[in-house]
Amino acid sequence: MRTKRGFLLFLLLVIGLAASLTLWQLPAILKAIPSRYVARLPEALQAVGEREHVAQLPTVAAPAGTDPLLQLAARPGEKAVPAAPTPTDLPSFAPPPAGELANHSQATPTPPPPPTATPLPTPTQVPIPAAARLENIHHRFQEWNNCGPATLAMSLSYFGLNLGQKDTAAVLKPNPEDRNVSPAEMAAYVRNYTDVLAITRQNGDLYTLRRLLSEGIPVIIELGIEPPGDYAWLGWYGHYLLPVAYDDAYQQFWVYDSWFGTSEVPLENATSDGRILSYADLDAGWRDFNRTYIALYRPEQANTLADILGPNLDDATMWQNALARAQDELTAEPENAYLWFNLGSIYNALAQYDLAALAFDQARNIGLPWRMLWYQFGPYEAYYQVGRYEDVRLLADVTLQDRPYFEEAYYYRALAAAALGDLRSARADLQRAIDFNPNFAPAGEALANLGS
Repeated sequence: MRTKRGFLLFLLLVIGLAASLTLWQLPAILKAIPSRYVARLPEALQAVGEREHVAQLPTVAAPAGTDPLLQLAARPGEKAVPAAPTPTDLPSFAPPPAGELANHSQATPTPPPPPTATPLPTPTQVPIPAAARLENIHHRFQEWNNCGPATLAMSLSYFGLNLGQKDTAAVLKPNPEDRNVSPAEMAAYVRNYTDVLAITRQNGDLYTLRRLLSEGIPVIIELGIEPPGDYAWLGWYGHYLLPVAYDDAYQQFWVYDSWFGTSEVPLENATSDGRILSYADLDAGWRDFNRTYIALYRPEQANTLADILGPNLDDATMWQNALARAQDELTAEPENAYLWFNLGSIYNALAQYDLAALAFDQARNIGLPWRMLWYQFGPYEAYYQVGRYEDVRLLADVTLQDRPYFEEAYYYRALAAAALGDLRSARADLQRAIDFNPNFAPAGEALANLGS
């Protein structure tokens, strides 16, 4: 009897120890499971697997000398002579001369002189209907982590194309764990796989969005959201929406949302009108992504599109107008990290990387959500271009931690490693990017440039 009682006590001890070890290891176990499966678990278990120890991207000290960043743009109605165009070639892999890396990392950049401004007529806003709606769009609820492919599929349904999100995702994100599909990738899909055309622009505005809808041109917008209701615990996300209607009398849009549907009411009572967003609320979230949008149009609508976009069809003009707007908004809201991030992205596009790095530093000093580099990669580019390779590696490491699902992070970490002379790590990361997304051409080209 004593032996049996001792065995039972031992067995209970072993079971208790195993249970405690399992609970202790549960966060690591959940993080190792593909997220598309974790997403099906109860919220409490999902939360255990989240990165509770990382609330935001790594911060930096407040940079000195940011005042010039808000003083260089031409004002509305003027066109500044742009800086060198954004380079299309891959960045060089050669490390900087001895001592130059330290100088890049520590010195405060000297801002260039203000651009020369020449008058540019301000486009006249032609009258548009007070309300409009796009008909015959078929809503698609996204599968897990699939808002880009789902939103693109529902947008193409307007043109009579019966595509599902699996059709678009097969090209846009071969790996279902891929966290981001960029606007450029979506526009390229439209041009390469359909008879429809597409263009991506930034610095959109509510008038342009409404005018495009009134002319029968669908527009996908990228914006930041704080998920509502039961999903609020997840925190800030990037998301795509498809506006389908507007009404000036109510100052609101109706949007088709691949995540939350087409109505504000429970699904059993849902309508197909669209979720309602006020003009102000839509613009506030849209601003997190520098008001990026993708316009889809038929070839015969090309002249209409050009008329609507006007001077902003030209990249240099678009970026200069974006610069003026970002500076104006930052003057009013100097503690808005998203606006500083936008400013950095704009300076990248103008090839003014020292200024871009300063703007990104200011955004990080204020604080950015930890998912920020899931969707936009400007800090990698700016820090790489000014020789701050360790900053590139740090941000890539943090972004890839627990969720190694970003070919762009692997790519830029490889560039930084190569610049520091660590070619083995560079090749390994480029191969990881290729394995994860074989359609990500920059990684293959970079690996070929590195040689054996």
